[in-house]
Amino acid sequence: MSATDTLENTKTNVQEVESVTIRFAGDSGDGMQLTGTQFTNTAAVIGNDISTFPDYPAEIRAPAGSLPGVSGFQLNFSSVDIRTPGDAPNVLIAMNPAALKVNLPDLEEGGLLIVNTNEFIKANFDKAGYTSNPLEDGSLAGYRVVAIPITDMTMNALAQVPMTKRNKERCKNFFALGVVFCLYDRPLEPTIEWINDKFEKKHPEVAEANRLVLKAGFDYADTAEIFSTHYKVRKAHLPPGKYRKITGNEATALGFVTAAQLAGRPLFYGTYPITPASDILHELSLLKSFGVKTFQAEDEIAAIGAAIGASFAGHIGLTGTSGPGVALKSEAIGLAVMTELPVVIVDVQRGGPSTGLPTKTEQADLLQAMYGRNSECPVAVLAPSTPGDCFHMAIEAVRLAIKFMTPVFFLSDGYIANGAEPWKVPPMNELPDLSFQFVTDPEGFFPYKRDPETLSRPWAIPGTPGLTHRIGGLEKQHITGNVNYDPANHDFMVRLRAEKIANIANFIPEAEVFGAPEGDLLVIGWGGTYGAITTAVETLQHQGQRISSCHLQYLNPLPRNLGDIMANFKRVAVAELNLGQLCMVLRAKYLVDVISINKVAGQPFKVKELVNRFQGLL
Repeated sequence: MSATDTLENTKTNVQEVESVTIRFAGDSGDGMQLTGTQFTNTAAVIGNDISTFPDYPAEIRAPAGSLPGVSGFQLNFSSVDIRTPGDAPNVLIAMNPAALKVNLPDLEEGGLLIVNTNEFIKANFDKAGYTSNPLEDGSLAGYRVVAIPITDMTMNALAQVPMTKRNKERCKNFFALGVVFCLYDRPLEPTIEWINDKFEKKHPEVAEANRLVLKAGFDYADTAEIFSTHYKVRKAHLPPGKYRKITGNEATALGFVTAAQLAGRPLFYGTYPITPASDILHELSLLKSFGVKTFQAEDEIAAIGAAIGASFAGHIGLTGTSGPGVALKSEAIGLAVMTELPVVIVDVQRGGPSTGLPTKTEQADLLQAMYGRNSECPVAVLAPSTPGDCFHMAIEAVRLAIKFMTPVFFLSDGYIANGAEPWKVPPMNELPDLSFQFVTDPEGFFPYKRDPETLSRPWAIPGTPGLTHRIGGLEKQHITGNVNYDPANHDFMVRLRAEKIANIANFIPEAEVFGAPEGDLLVIGWGGTYGAITTAVETLQHQGQRISSCHLQYLNPLPRNLGDIMANFKRVAVAELNLGQLCMVLRAKYLVDVISINKVAGQPFKVKELVNRFQGLL
């Protein structure tokens, strides 16, 4: 939390700060994700730049008070441009001892710690592994502790509301939210409006309870003088335009709907629910008025089978999953490669293998996306770098799929899928034209006749007079598409399919360098590592270091100028959330001794740890 000025208020000191990082933490049933989301929404309404990191357990309801059951939501809101949700929180709201135990190591030295004293009892100490009360044993001396009986004060605020004791206690997260709203001079109106929209019609007593508790928390912080200083974060100076808060999964859904509209075709989404991709289905199911068809299949194989069928019928075929689902879809993806149909596969990556870490982020599906099928089975692979970038890369995935008649992987990850940021809504006239023509003339038609520029085959809709043709998983004869077992033809078709994918490099942007075009160290990244890498590189650039970065959105094929970029630096490193998958690809393709910087902890990179790693290479 960087201070810029101190102002005087008639009630208390108000200190203006540039940015603040807050983490709400409690049981998975304490509503921490909702609390963080509401603070984020208010920050977005005010006009702050924001970046969020929801971090929650995989269990629907983990054991109360346990360390594995802790749910956290971290957000960074600022008056300047930011790229990450922050490294160390300036403020930690801990609703119980387990939340304190799990999150205290991350709180900055001298940081503000707000705790719910009602939960600091022996039973909860035992669950969290405390042998004494941390509020009394001096272990928190390095922090500014504000102890509030949040549960009791919630019950007092709702004394006259006809609700059960259990339901009243469930409102305590909004008391904590009201306290933090007061601390940072945030208005209550956006949250009250949300409460009214969510509950007023069907559950008016719930709406009233949450309004009362939110105001009670705000008034308590304002009148009890528990904070000697309040803080103000001014509106960020963002480029002019219309903005909204958006998560990566929301942007992904909007991007694919927009792409279908730009292409003039209906969107079909076949999927099976899986964390952290399920929100895409939730979002798309609300957009039927835009011609979107959503299909929740009985399994992953049926989901992609339906998407391939929809593509064959002339729809924009889309399927979504995470790493375990990709493994199940692999044979069908091979079918889409053989039939050369434009199907997009969304893979929101998570920790693995197997069930792994369903709610934690990772980037370990790159090699699976590129090579995880039998035989030679090339596909295009793209990766968005921020929540907002998911929108634009979704459109790009559809563009490449229909232009080259090929499956395209869209590699998101849990970090950017669940994270949020301000997103500038692009005017429609700035979006690419994806319009195309199905082949309709039977004169000279062959199902595997090639476009000389893209090497793609024609897209012929079933039932078009004179265009009857056969598709399937058996090898095709060049041009005619007939089943063919000739060795020479198979060799030719394998090389042709690979050449088609490689040829995409001529139709995508060249890679860009952040910083000088030559120097001592080039850091390459992809996917959700963009914010941490770019901020770390920028920090070292300000210290005079000859370091630059290059963030890749196109992973197969790679940008055509990447080799030339790498040749201009003394050393090249790749920072990624796996054990070196992109590093291995770059070493093999360019024969460069690329250095691998890895992390596979289910957590994103922190800026500080990257700064330290980069400094060691300079």
